[in-house]
Amino acid sequence: MSENLPPCPKCSSEYTYAMDALMVCPECGHEWSPAETAGATGTGNAADPAGRVVRDAVGNVLSDGDTVTVVKALKVKGSPSGIKAGTKVRNIRLVDGVDGHDIDCRVEGFGAMQLKSSVVKKV
Repeated sequence: MSENLPPCPKCSSEYTYAMDALMVCPECGHEWSPAETAGATGTGNAADPAGRVVRDAVGNVLSDGDTVTVVKALKVKGSPSGIKAGTKVRNIRLVDGVDGHDIDCRVEGFGAMQLKSSVVKKV
């Protein structure tokens, strides 16, 4: 293979490879569109390769690694108590979830779960 592939925009690794229409970095797991790096780099939400912008309950743009606060009490299936309003959730990850659950996270005392961006506020 003699094609020159661009380095990873996140970790600058030179070991990238093409997978369908995306470029993938095996070292950090970052996926991006080649057109994204050729265009205006640094605009939009770099954590979401689809170009989708995820906003919290008050309109702030969320990205991977942010810390958010739950703005209303949430019931948790199988738990006698739910998540209280004001609970901090660190190091979120944006995903294409089911039924609008677009944040993958670990909530202290409850474990891994998915939340909707409409019930959190960026700290």
